[in-house]
Amino acid sequence: MSVSLKDVAERAGVSIKTVSNVVNNYPHVTPAMRSRVQRAIDELGYRPNLTARHLRKGRTGILALAVPELGNPYFAELAGAVIDAAAEHDYTVLLDHTGGRRAQEVLVSQGFRAQVIDGLILSPIELEREDLLARDHDAPLVLLGEREYDLPYDHIAIDNVAAARTAVRHLLGLGRSRIVFLGARTDRVNQPSQLRLRGWRAELTAAGLTAPDSLVAATGGWEHADGASAMAAVLDAGERPDAVFAYNDPIAIGAMRVLSERGLRVPEDVAVVGFDDISEGRYGAVTLTTISPDKHTIARLAVRCVVERLRGEPGPAGTDGITGPGGARELRADFRLVERESTIGGRARTAG
Repeated sequence: MSVSLKDVAERAGVSIKTVSNVVNNYPHVTPAMRSRVQRAIDELGYRPNLTARHLRKGRTGILALAVPELGNPYFAELAGAVIDAAAEHDYTVLLDHTGGRRAQEVLVSQGFRAQVIDGLILSPIELEREDLLARDHDAPLVLLGEREYDLPYDHIAIDNVAAARTAVRHLLGLGRSRIVFLGARTDRVNQPSQLRLRGWRAELTAAGLTAPDSLVAATGGWEHADGASAMAAVLDAGERPDAVFAYNDPIAIGAMRVLSERGLRVPEDVAVVGFDDISEGRYGAVTLTTISPDKHTIARLAVRCVVERLRGEPGPAGTDGITGPGGARELRADFRLVERESTIGGRARTAG
């Protein structure tokens, strides 16, 4: 027989309303009362009916996360972090894969599955401002990534330009000067690849070095094979870089494979830095130095924004962002450089 709120109230010697306040984590409950009710909950093994709770509020208890590529380790790890963050608010997450295609991103953003979900967290690639202008339903939408739309939707990203400059500054500090950028894309000005390329150029220029186009290699995608083919193209063109800064970790790992096949040692001959800090980069024959975005903060902020919008009480931007059009928040998550063997060799084994 299932345990009810009434059973918990009787065990704790309080009203059903007090138990409900504790279960729903209302802030005005005193610590002593919260402890008393929680003890009764634990003793009886009470489990709240989350579905019924959400339905009473006219909600489904489901958030959607739509990303370009679930097979990409970064998005897979981010999805796990979003699921964990949503669970803290008693929400389940529905995952959607857009393939980075505009048509699918439009379909998702304009209310596909709107009757199933309470809010949407979307990481767009091809979506345009006019696509969002046509959005005509009120489920909260939070955007991830560097694309800026100047519209009243909360937006969460890291500073890709600053992160790229940090990576290049690390390589310059090691005495490297011919630093290739692998993973350029020319189709969108504000895509992360272009922002990271901008950071690469800016840091080289600040160091008094040139940033020739011959050291910029475009890729058709973001996978290992793309990095391998781009690295091979650079070497086949006669370039002899002493460092590589890659758009992401799979591209960096693909590049390291080609460098090894060509008889070039990492990091002695060519130092390599990736981006995203996926788990694969920590366990290769040569571990990968990388920029590590704070995925857990990105997830926490995204879920928090949706939940606050659902409550109709979005908080101020605070220290992690600014308020934009229509009260939308521009929130920034942090990043850090993780130094490993691909740039500092054996010293990585004792580095923190």
